[in-house]
Amino acid sequence: MTYNHTQKGRLRGFILLALILLFAFILLSTGFEPMAFATMLLVVIIVISFTTLNVTIDENYFRIKFGYGIFRKKFLLDEIISTKTVKNHWYYGWGIRLWLWPKMWILNVSGFDAVEIKMKNNKIYRIGTDEQKELERAISESANLKIAEF
Repeated sequence: MTYNHTQKGRLRGFILLALILLFAFILLSTGFEPMAFATMLLVVIIVISFTTLNVTIDENYFRIKFGYGIFRKKFLLDEIISTKTVKNHWYYGWGIRLWLWPKMWILNVSGFDAVEIKMKNNKIYRIGTDEQKELERAISESANLKIAEF
């Protein structure tokens, strides 16, 4: 089974627009400083890289890509042992996070819905999505897992 979906982080889009407007105002009112411009450009590039989260599944891999691809992760489907839909707490935040209790990696751009996957090496990953059931089904079918109904 193949699967491809891109989730847009709406809040990050507004933050990006506000940052660009703020930086333009600062540069126009204080004069063009190359170091300040370079710093502002770096901040904008970092924010852009976390505005979308693309999830794809092909015959062998489950792949995650933030923005234009600086931050990416891929999982062998054969290494996935379980998957389930979950709701993240608000304090887990957005972006790429290592949460220590319970120990897991969280990768998301918007909202609280996620799919949790557990690997053979006991690592846990939570991938944020606005297509929770569809993503769980796609991972389960591709990795030949049974979906647990609660």
